[in-house]
Amino acid sequence: MRFVKWGLLLAWLAVVAAFLHYTLPQTDIVRVTDTDVVRIDPTPYNRLFYADADVGNAANDSRDVRFINAVNEDRRARVYRNQDTGWGWPPYFKFDSANLQAEANDYDSDVTPEWVALKHYGWRIEFLSIYPNAIGLRPVEGPEVTIVPWFNIIFLTLLLALVWAITVRLLRFRRNRIDPALADAGEAWDDAGEAVARRRRGVRAWLASWAGGSRR
Repeated sequence: MRFVKWGLLLAWLAVVAAFLHYTLPQTDIVRVTDTDVVRIDPTPYNRLFYADADVGNAANDSRDVRFINAVNEDRRARVYRNQDTGWGWPPYFKFDSANLQAEANDYDSDVTPEWVALKHYGWRIEFLSIYPNAIGLRPVEGPEVTIVPWFNIIFLTLLLALVWAITVRLLRFRRNRIDPALADAGEAWDDAGEAVARRRRGVRAWLASWAGGSRR
C-alpha cells in the first residue's frame, strides 16, 4: 500500500510539473529567419495545443496561424506559432499577434544577423505538429546573453511557500481536531463494544440461572 501511495503522489507531481512547464514563460535567444501564415486544421491529437481564432475573428476549427521561424546559435531550427490568447488560458492576455508578427519581420535580416530574446510558452512536439506560442520578443546583443527567469523564480517560490503553508495548516488541523476526534470515536466504539459484551454475559448468566433452576 505504501508503494501505491508513493506512486500516486509521484504521478500527481509529474502532472503538476508538466502543467507548470507548459504554462510558464520561457525565453530562447534566436535569430528570426522568416515569418509565415499557414492554414491549419487541428486534429483531435493537437487541437488542445492551438489557441482559438484571433480575437475579433470567427472561431473555426480551420484557421490561419501565424508562424515565426528562427534558428539558435547552433543553427537548430526553432518554430513558434503566433496566436492571441485573449481572455483564455494561459492568462497572458495576448491580443497583439499581428503586431508581434510585424516586429518579427523587422528582425528578419540575412545581411546583418540580429539576435532577439523570444519569450514563449508551450512545447514543440514535431510528430504531433505542436508548436510553442510566441508572446513577445526584444533585441539582445548576441547569442551569448543569459536571461534570468525572474518571473518563474518568484512565481515558483511563492507557489512553494503557499503549498507549504497549506500543508502545515492541514497537518496542524489534523493533529488538533481530526486525530482527537478519531481517538474519541475509537474509545466510544470500544466502550460500546464492552457494554454490548457485558449485556451478552448478563443474558447468558440469566439464561444459565433459569436452566439450572429447571433441572432442580
